[in-house]
Amino acid sequence: MFGSPIKNKFKFFYAALACAFLVSMIPPSYAEVVGMSQGFPPFQKGMCYVTWEKDGFASPYSEKALKVLREMGVEYLQINVTQYQDRYNSTTIKATQLTPTDSSVKYTIETAHKLGMKTMLKPHLDLINNEDGSYWRADIGFHNDADWKKWFAEYEKFIVHYAKLAEKNNVEVLCVGTELSFASQKTAEWKSVISLVKRSYSGKLIYAANWDNYKNIGFWEDLDYIGIDAYFPLTYNEDPDLSDIKEGWKKWIQEIESWVSTQSKAIVFTEIGYASSPGAPSEPWKNGTQGNADVDIQAKCYIAFFEAVWDRPWLAGVYWWKWGPSVYGGGKNNRRFTPMNKPAAEILTKHYVSRMTKSEKHTEGAMRKEIAQKNKMLGLKMKHREQGSYGMAEEKSLPKEKE
Repeated sequence: MFGSPIKNKFKFFYAALACAFLVSMIPPSYAEVVGMSQGFPPFQKGMCYVTWEKDGFASPYSEKALKVLREMGVEYLQINVTQYQDRYNSTTIKATQLTPTDSSVKYTIETAHKLGMKTMLKPHLDLINNEDGSYWRADIGFHNDADWKKWFAEYEKFIVHYAKLAEKNNVEVLCVGTELSFASQKTAEWKSVISLVKRSYSGKLIYAANWDNYKNIGFWEDLDYIGIDAYFPLTYNEDPDLSDIKEGWKKWIQEIESWVSTQSKAIVFTEIGYASSPGAPSEPWKNGTQGNADVDIQAKCYIAFFEAVWDRPWLAGVYWWKWGPSVYGGGKNNRRFTPMNKPAAEILTKHYVSRMTKSEKHTEGAMRKEIAQKNKMLGLKMKHREQGSYGMAEEKSLPKEKE
């Protein structure tokens, strides 16, 4: 009786239905972290593109530099443009001779798009007078409500200007602020800033928190990504080997994974980088300004990231600090951050131009796991249907459906 034609027809019907359901359940990238409904774009294999010249982005070498980045596998170009305020407690924000012009920014966006890259516009705010050298943008703040109000009014004009520029030029991601640790405590004011930005810009939004402040941000829910400028200190050993540097990542990975499990967003490392300097693993935020260049320690730091962090499921992108509008910079005697013409560039290229992108690997892995689970479930159900019913012990043996 259990092998009757009618039963067999139902068996094939259920099998076809299950296969259709299986296809519909293939998860997108980052499903384990952010759920099926977020619709994130592909993994952001990025580079920070920086100049402190008014027309630097439109220089004769800029297009050549962008072509080199595309050949290295860069898919997202982060365009950094900096405006200034006099001191940490000034309430006026202004462009200077060091601020790239809007026309040069537009040229870079257009060129990147023509080369097949997507873009992130990331405006920075720096201090002209940093007092004794210890003050920086993270210290911007005030001791009375009147000055806070004036500063946020200035900041709104500053960031909305770039939001409009981003919208007009089809920029895919806009960063609404960078490393403003003291000011980021003003959650209500930032929510207002973000709301104003959304009136002018329809793309994805992110904020770039300093590495020691990302857990203190109160407005992640208003954004599309969690941004971290990932200058985590990794080891204080002198002349560390690769294993020392990789070991240094373990603490920070555990901290991030514990925290991100409480969030509904994926993380982008909006900046990460290492100077070609012996102190890079211990103080990665510092540029190399003295002593001999050490391109080998920079290379070790790059390798450590790719081996320890690159494949973490919560990581939705990474942007390396930094590259300028030139093809002749960097090199073995350069102590600074750029990987240009150094072993670090070859390491980055190897991972960026791999046969399968990081997001494809995540999707394939999740797909294989899902298909195996569904096939097992389908096989067990078909077996039980042919026998006529489920037993209690057999019911418990079936894998659970994802909610």
